[in-house]
Amino acid sequence: MSRIAAISRLGQQVWLDNLSRQLLESGELARWIADDAIAGVTSNPAIFYNAIRTDAAYAEAVSKLKNSPLEAELRFEALALPDVQGACDLFLPLYEQSGGNAGFVSFEVSPTLAADTAGTLAAARRLWAEIGRPNAMIKIPATPAGLGAITAAIADGINVNVTLIFSPGQLADVQQAYRAGIEQRFAAGLPVDRIASVASVFISRLDSLIDPKLPAELQGRTAIAMARQAYADWQDLPALPGQARQQMLLWASTSSKNPNYRDVLYVEQLIGAGTVNTVPDATLTAFRDHGEALTTLADDREGTAHQLAAIAALGHDLDVIGEELQTAGLKQFDEAFAKLLDLVR
Repeated sequence: MSRIAAISRLGQQVWLDNLSRQLLESGELARWIADDAIAGVTSNPAIFYNAIRTDAAYAEAVSKLKNSPLEAELRFEALALPDVQGACDLFLPLYEQSGGNAGFVSFEVSPTLAADTAGTLAAARRLWAEIGRPNAMIKIPATPAGLGAITAAIADGINVNVTLIFSPGQLADVQQAYRAGIEQRFAAGLPVDRIASVASVFISRLDSLIDPKLPAELQGRTAIAMARQAYADWQDLPALPGQARQQMLLWASTSSKNPNYRDVLYVEQLIGAGTVNTVPDATLTAFRDHGEALTTLADDREGTAHQLAAIAALGHDLDVIGEELQTAGLKQFDEAFAKLLDLVR
């Protein structure tokens, strides 16, 4: 068994943080699924920008779109949505076999809508309908405006991947938005048992920001401690009505940004049942070579508490840091989306 596939035996899903036409047409994504038990795919504007810019499989389609009357965002969707649909179809057997618990493919609403609740909801509804697959997930950012759209989308029966979560406070707000959507849908007499959602908590960027402000003995530990505390809290969440599923925790940004850290650090240290880790190709390749698949998310509760207490004692507020990181993340996605639209104009 591959080292990556061994993670699934421990109850955690591993999703590939990448999607392109080449991955689909070459059979590479199918091999990831067969050989390594990859259980889903995520995408974002930066991923599609790199794919369309470098993947020769898009060249003919991009050329044809040059004379299209469609505006740039719709040109991009004309390129990307068939790939999302193709990936959904590839994962559909897993989705059905798992009872709708795995096999999801995520596509993001325009990052330009991050402060627009109504616009985000309208985009989520449109994309959900256009993709037309039960195992699609629409990505919505965990901004104040996004929270209202998340609740409404869940109430509509749309699967949602909530992205750009960087702090305990943001995560709590997202979990409440999800619960509110489930409760609204249940109160309306609509089924809630097949709705799926993940809360994507970004990991390595927190350590990248806070490490330079910490003594050496505390560096490289904050993001893992935050995630482990979130997992402990998640296990204690009250049940939802109508056999609705709890929103799963998803660990995002799990490549090691610091070259001094083990290159699979944020995979090895965040393995726990009922969660997802979305991992870029290079980190998955590294884990296939030398990663260790052991349940670790519930490890060292005392060390987790000590790390978080030490951070607070030094005057660092993770919720304040989370706001800074979310703002930076939104800016990064905005810039990638602008370059993406320029590419297809």
